[in-house]
Amino acid sequence: MKTLKIFLPLLLVCLIFNCKSDKKELPTEQHEEKATITDLPISIITRSMEFQMADTIPSGWNTFEYDNRASETHFFRFVKLPEGITLENYKNEADPVFEEGMDLINEGKVEEGFAALGKMPKWFSECIPSGGSGLIAPKHSTQTALFLEPGLYAMECYVKMPNGKFHSTMGMVKEVRVSEKDSGNEPPESTDVIDIKEDGFHFDRNIATGKHVFEVNVINQKLHENYATSDVHLAKISDRADLKALEAWMVWYDPKGFITPVPDGITFLGGFNDATEGSKGYFSVDLKPGKYVLISEVPNAKEKGLMHEFEVLE
Repeated sequence: MKTLKIFLPLLLVCLIFNCKSDKKELPTEQHEEKATITDLPISIITRSMEFQMADTIPSGWNTFEYDNRASETHFFRFVKLPEGITLENYKNEADPVFEEGMDLINEGKVEEGFAALGKMPKWFSECIPSGGSGLIAPKHSTQTALFLEPGLYAMECYVKMPNGKFHSTMGMVKEVRVSEKDSGNEPPESTDVIDIKEDGFHFDRNIATGKHVFEVNVINQKLHENYATSDVHLAKISDRADLKALEAWMVWYDPKGFITPVPDGITFLGGFNDATEGSKGYFSVDLKPGKYVLISEVPNAKEKGLMHEFEVLE
């Protein structure tokens, strides 16, 4: 699979282990009063293969309302760039390496592909994964609350088109500046908590119908064998859904992974994308009766405790 923008894997690789201290310690208490994120959200709209949003946003806590009006599943994630590095550096210095490595992997030369990816520029290891939304189905929207430090960020989606081209190469990559001016927002009040630990997801499966604000705490972060780290994606699953197919689809280096269309019977509803150990984020969702799954972008997610089914009853 051409994870050209598999920004996620490699990026996260170094980010996580080199930059844990870049995030602030944030409170972890759980609240029950509210079930919606109330900050005035920053709008993000995708109609095809683009992010329509402000070029500059305040630092601190912000809520992002992502409206996916396109015909394909998308997501957004922020990656903080090192001082002096811009999106142009990424396009000119990292993209060619991604292309070479992913082409080799697509040809079945996995070892050679990963070796090629090792030729990334030195600054690449200083990038910091800073969270984002989980996967969101076409014609759906999601709210995600993130804490962002001042700096320059790359924003992207690397789901693949049916022909294997990554959305990021089709225009779904944007430079966003986070200003020194603080938003003044507080983190939202959560109704439910998902902790990411060494042994996977920890959460209360007794979840009722209605509006929820999930708080995601990255207590332990781990680099997996596909160079990806633990994140959270929520999906509603129908009776015809094949969860083994979904588990395989979530692995970027599988030629059929992360490619449109998503597995049959799966509707993604958001989540919290890659972030460093000690990070925290929130996402809101209105849950209807039915079956759901929480899953991460890693191989053998169920075995690792990073894939959990649960049911929401009337």
